[in-house]
Amino acid sequence: MAHAVAKPPRVTRRRTGGPARRLPYLLIAPAGLLMLGFIAYPMLSVLYYSLRNYNVTKPWRNGYAGLDNFTRIFTDDPQFWDTLVFSGKWVVTEVLLQLLLGLALALLVNQTFLGRGLARALVFSPWAVSGVLTTTIWMLLYNPSTGVSRYLADAGIGTYGTSVLSDTGTVFWAAVVAELWRGVPFFAILLLADLQSIPRDLYEAASVDGAGRVRRFLHITLPHLKDAIVLSTLLRGVWEFNNVDLLYTLTGGGPAGQTTTLPLYVANTGINGHDFGYASALTTVAFVILLFCSILYLRLSKFGGETK
Repeated sequence: MAHAVAKPPRVTRRRTGGPARRLPYLLIAPAGLLMLGFIAYPMLSVLYYSLRNYNVTKPWRNGYAGLDNFTRIFTDDPQFWDTLVFSGKWVVTEVLLQLLLGLALALLVNQTFLGRGLARALVFSPWAVSGVLTTTIWMLLYNPSTGVSRYLADAGIGTYGTSVLSDTGTVFWAAVVAELWRGVPFFAILLLADLQSIPRDLYEAASVDGAGRVRRFLHITLPHLKDAIVLSTLLRGVWEFNNVDLLYTLTGGGPAGQTTTLPLYVANTGINGHDFGYASALTTVAFVILLFCSILYLRLSKFGGETK
């Protein structure tokens, strides 16, 4: 008598779709919509007003302008080019000096010595100070009556009543020093965090092979810091390009417009000149410039690529 072959049990697959699969997207939807609103709406508003004449003091002229604002920027506004050149000079000077000084500080406080915790706190403390408060501190230091210049004059260095912020020959470097005090800790913090992730075995092996400090720095430290340096310089470059608070409160863009960056020119055009249409066009141009420079910088630096 033939025996019947038992059929294997039927495997039922549970469907992973449905509400359970959509739940994560539903949970992040409110935050995503808020971010979209806070980011997309201002950008679209600026783009909309950049194509219009919108001056609250001259409402009879308001209306659609097309590309007239952009034509005016590139063909009939020499101040735009002056502020753009100064913005480039300001960004390159600040980012380069902040990187070098920040790297030096990071290497210093990465060493083991007595009081290292206190030294790190003192190095990083300026980063916690707001821009306006930083400006107030440096305005007091630069004050010709009560600041450093008075004590230098008492010592026979310089003359009384000298203001470095009103002299076209010194105002740039005076502003640079004030911003360095606030910006150097940013690089020191990021680079120190990356320095602590470098395996100590690499340095020990290099020392055994006879490599000195310079060779260990060039062949171990710098390659490991590459991505951190690229990211920090990019972020700081964008922030320095958009710097308004320190220069606005420290120099107001003067003297004679010598310290007016493009974002500060935008702020003066929109807030003081009430020409929001033209200010929006300037903002759009600044955004395109920053986007292009950021993409180009990331491509040239090969950010995220493997270090050979």
